[in-house]
Amino acid sequence: MSQYETAVARYFEAWNATGADALAKAVAAAWVEGGSYTDPLVEVSGHDRVVAVIAGAHEQFPGFEFRLLGQVDGHHGVARFGWELVSLADGSAPVAGSDVLTLAEDGRIRSVLGFLDRVPTA
Repeated sequence: MSQYETAVARYFEAWNATGADALAKAVAAAWVEGGSYTDPLVEVSGHDRVVAVIAGAHEQFPGFEFRLLGQVDGHHGVARFGWELVSLADGSAPVAGSDVLTLAEDGRIRSVLGFLDRVPTA
């Protein structure tokens, strides 16, 4: 597994972590302290703020998980990939996007730029 695939796997572990302790540990494993997450809806830095964004997504979409869509592409400390938010009940995926991660020297995420490609209309 490449450094990019490893970083993206940790990223999805964080987004799919359940429970406050597991989520906090997964974010700390994936992001450097002070690392950032930015998408069209939010811009935050630091583990606690990233945890809050992920927890909010879980509240808005209970019973869903984030899944990799396609392959991870990376070079020069930057990775890009697509993803979907998939219902565990029926397999529907009302939300999809693509993200770009900038990695620190230790392989953890320094920054995320997220793009929403598909969102619910209602």
